[in-house]
Amino acid sequence: MPSDRPAPCRRDFLRTGAALGGLVILGSTAKGAGKTLKVGLIGCGGRGRGALLDSVEAAKFLNEKANLGINHQVAGVADWFPQRALDAGKRFGAPAERCFGGPTGYQKLLETDVDIVLMAEAPAFRPIHLEAAVKAGKHVFIEKPVAIDPPGCRRVIAAGELAQQKNLCVVAGTEMRHTFRRRLTRQALTVEKAWGKLVAGRVAFNIAHMFHTRPINPKTADDLVGSWQDWVCLSGDHLVEQHVHNIDIANWFAGRPPVSAAGFGGRARRCAGTQYDFFSIDFDYGDGLHIHSMCRQVNGCWNWVGHDFVFEGGRTDSMQGPAPKESPLPEGLIEGPSEHHQEQIDTLWHVAKGIPLNQARDVAESSAAAVLGRTAAYTGRLITWREMMADPQAKPDLYNLTLRPTAEDFEKGTVEMPQENVVPIPGTA
Repeated sequence: MPSDRPAPCRRDFLRTGAALGGLVILGSTAKGAGKTLKVGLIGCGGRGRGALLDSVEAAKFLNEKANLGINHQVAGVADWFPQRALDAGKRFGAPAERCFGGPTGYQKLLETDVDIVLMAEAPAFRPIHLEAAVKAGKHVFIEKPVAIDPPGCRRVIAAGELAQQKNLCVVAGTEMRHTFRRRLTRQALTVEKAWGKLVAGRVAFNIAHMFHTRPINPKTADDLVGSWQDWVCLSGDHLVEQHVHNIDIANWFAGRPPVSAAGFGGRARRCAGTQYDFFSIDFDYGDGLHIHSMCRQVNGCWNWVGHDFVFEGGRTDSMQGPAPKESPLPEGLIEGPSEHHQEQIDTLWHVAKGIPLNQARDVAESSAAAVLGRTAAYTGRLITWREMMADPQAKPDLYNLTLRPTAEDFEKGTVEMPQENVVPIPGTA
C-alpha cells in the first residue's frame, strides 16, 4: 500500500523558505484587521521555524478566504541556544529583546503579551512548558509527541484540563488528524458506524535512517539538546517521536487507547545515540481488536508510512471511505493546502473565533500508547494501560517510569550524560 503521508519532510523548512525567495516574513495583516494575534515560538529548530512559517501563511489563508481579519504578529521566540533564537527572531521580525535563550528562556517568553505559543522544542521539555503556558493564560499549539514517559503524559492531560477550565485552546501537531478528508472518513466509520465494527488494522512508519550516523560523544547539556533526536531521554525513541502520528490515527479510528501492548525491537545499524532501529508492536484495543504497529529507520529497506483498517463492511487507508451523514467540520473553517498549514489554520481559527478546541488528552493518550509500545519492546513484557497510566498501585515501576535526565535536570544544570550505544535488552531486569 502506498504511503498516505505528504511527500515533503516535516523538517524541510529550508526548502519552503527557498520557495519564498529567502524573504523575511514579518507577519500577515489584513486591511481593516479585526483581531491582533501575537504568536510566540518555543524551539527554533527546523520544525519550529517551519511551524511558525505555516502560522504566518495560515493567517493569510484565513484573511483571504474566510475574511477573518487577523493581524498576525510574531511577537517573540525562545530556544535553548540564544543565537538560534536571535536568528529565528530576525527572520520573522521579532524584536531582539524578545528573543530569549537558555534553559529558562521559555519562561521569559511566557511573561510577555503573546496570545499563542507554538511549542517545537525537544519532546522531553513539552510537559513542563505546556503546564507553564497554560498557567500563564496562553493558547498553545504543541508538537507531537507531547511527552516521553507516563508521568509526562499525565502531566499533559492535567494541563489540558486546566486549559479547558480557562477556555484556552490546545492544538496538537498530530497533523494527520487535521486533514479534512480523514476527518470525514473517520466520522462515517467510527462515529456513524457506516461499515460496522473495526475488526483489525495495521499502521507503519518505515523510513530510511535519520539524524547522526557517527557517535556523538556528548560532553555537555548543549551536546544533548543539539542532537536530541538521537537520545531516548529527549525524543522518546522514534517509535514515540515519529510513529506517534500513525498510532494517533489508530487510537482515533478505534475510538480509544489500547488496553495493552506486546512486541519487540532492536538496534542493528545505529552507532549514535541510544535509539532502537526498529519496532514491531501488537496493540490490543480490547473487544477482539488488534492493530499491528511497525516502524523502522534503516537505509536500503522497503518503506511504508500509512494505515490499513479493516471494518466489517470494508477496508480503508484512513482517507478513502463513505461520506458521513453529518460533517464533523466546524462551519466556516477553511481547508488549507497541506496538513501542516491546516493545523495552524485550526489553531488561529479557533482562537480568533473564541471556539474551544482542546486536543491535549487525545495527543497525550497517543503519546502514552507509543510509550506503552516502546516499554513492551524494551522489556520483552506485555504492558497494560492500567499499569502504566491508570492505577498507581498495579505496577508502580511502570506508573512512575521517568526517563532521565529530566527537563528539570536541564533547567537546574544537573544533567548526567547518557551512555551512548547502551540500549535496553529485553528479558533482563
